[in-house]
Amino acid sequence: MYLVVSLLLGLLYVSSFHPSSAAEYQPQFELLTKQHAIKPHEPPFPSLDEITIDQIHRLFDDGSLTSEHLAYLNRAREVNEILHAVGEINPDALAIARSLDAERAAGDVRGPLHGVPILVKDNIATQDRMNTTSGSYALLGATVAREATVVTKLRDAGAIVLGKATMGEWAQCRSRKASSSHGWSAYGGQVLGAYYPQQDPSGSSSGSAVAVIVLPGERSNIVGIKPTLGLTSRSMVIPISLRQDTVGPMARTVKDAAYILSALAGKDNYDNWTLAQPFRETPNYVKSCKASAFKNTRLGVPRNGIDYYLEDYHKPIMAAFEDALQIISGAGASVVDKTNFAVFDPPAFDRNSSIVLDTDFVAGLADYLAQLTKNPNNVRNLDDITRYTKSDPREEYPHRDTYVWDRELTRNITNESPESWAAYQSNLLMAEEQGVLGVLDRYKLDALVMPTFASFHLPAIAGLPIVTVPLGFFPAETKSTMNLKGTLVSVGPGIPFGIAFIGRRWSEETLISLAYAFEQRTQSRRKRKPLVSPTFELENRMYQSIGAPNAHATRYPSVKESVPKPTTNAIRSRYTKVQGWTWSFYGYFSSLF
Repeated sequence: MYLVVSLLLGLLYVSSFHPSSAAEYQPQFELLTKQHAIKPHEPPFPSLDEITIDQIHRLFDDGSLTSEHLAYLNRAREVNEILHAVGEINPDALAIARSLDAERAAGDVRGPLHGVPILVKDNIATQDRMNTTSGSYALLGATVAREATVVTKLRDAGAIVLGKATMGEWAQCRSRKASSSHGWSAYGGQVLGAYYPQQDPSGSSSGSAVAVIVLPGERSNIVGIKPTLGLTSRSMVIPISLRQDTVGPMARTVKDAAYILSALAGKDNYDNWTLAQPFRETPNYVKSCKASAFKNTRLGVPRNGIDYYLEDYHKPIMAAFEDALQIISGAGASVVDKTNFAVFDPPAFDRNSSIVLDTDFVAGLADYLAQLTKNPNNVRNLDDITRYTKSDPREEYPHRDTYVWDRELTRNITNESPESWAAYQSNLLMAEEQGVLGVLDRYKLDALVMPTFASFHLPAIAGLPIVTVPLGFFPAETKSTMNLKGTLVSVGPGIPFGIAFIGRRWSEETLISLAYAFEQRTQSRRKRKPLVSPTFELENRMYQSIGAPNAHATRYPSVKESVPKPTTNAIRSRYTKVQGWTWSFYGYFSSLF
């Protein structure tokens, strides 16, 4: 599972249609994209498609912008019919923004996130008027005694928790691949990618900690940081695996993600894994953003960890990856090729991971549910969640099955059983001594570099950090490929892909510096716009009202209420929430997943 924070000013995501095919979706997609053509921005305001935290603060400082104006909802309203990026909006967001503006006017600025809107994933508990559902109606209306530590840290840093990002239900830990789809949840609907009609947003296919940040970041053309296990607290986050879960940022740029990570990181007595941090004070990860970082570094390429996953459609990714290695080498790094893992046996670690994740989820879910102060559906464990899911038609059972839960409930072992411990230790050996750490030590490397699609398996097991940055896009001649369920396009023209840097525990400073250096040299993200992008810009902010919330208070109005309606079928015409965020939001928010 993975949790992440997303910087919300420009990244829109996708979700909540239920079309049967990409072809069915195309007419509506074309109609709305024509209605919302991208307009050039006018000075003095930067475009919200490109604005950064540093630019925001310059506008704050010269009085051109306030947090209240920044916490707008107009961009989401424009594209919600296609993208559906935000699950819920915080009804207190504007009041919080005004309060932070007052602090700034009084000379009290908490830090670089002061007044910046943030989205948090829907499995990160907040103690406010928003729900925390993990995408399921089973938890709708539930409340918590205290909110997630990472949310408290964001608030203390001055961030505006603007809303909840839609996610794959239970972090994709419910159904087999052919029965469901990345980014779908009963409460949130179907999240879509913004670069191709009916694009698969990607995400965790196994419940692993890393894939939910790294792969959506790749397919959204943004930056994702999967931190070392223990760098950020998981307290009051709906879990999958205590031994693999982590919380990290997704943002448009490496520097913006580094700002968020600096706020999130730190020790927490509610999560004893964080007490293993080797530093007294949390590093300032923004200081690691150095364009010269490649100079005198040694980077390894473990080909056997890449080649195992190669299919024909990966050819454009590998061509871009080989070009990237040349760029990295030209910037002063020593790229050591074929630094292969001593043992790389994906079927073995898949079997072991299944045991670890299954047993951890059963125990962790029960622990989380025990901390609810209000539990309307009286769900206390996975048995209860399964029964609820099978009885509520909104959960779309059996069309979307409960295969993963059924397997978990029949194992008859716990996460403290010898079988679970043996599986965990076997995977650690493969990921550490025989895998990433062994290669780093044997070749005296600073980090590994891999295409993002092949990067996350061993680091997920060992709790090692990864940073993914945009690398390129599938070319125009790419043949579209559907997911196993036949509802989403997993490969297609213009869909983004990324490159990842992987390191030792607590090496985030090194990885961020390498990712930043690559980003600055290539600017790959800017080479293609998403097919759908909102037109609302900061210069419009004085002329368009945000509008009152609807009867649900936290649910954001559908785009159908604010733009001409395209032709819709009966399913599409139902009310949908704004949702998403395993993707990029093209406006400006940041996201925590």
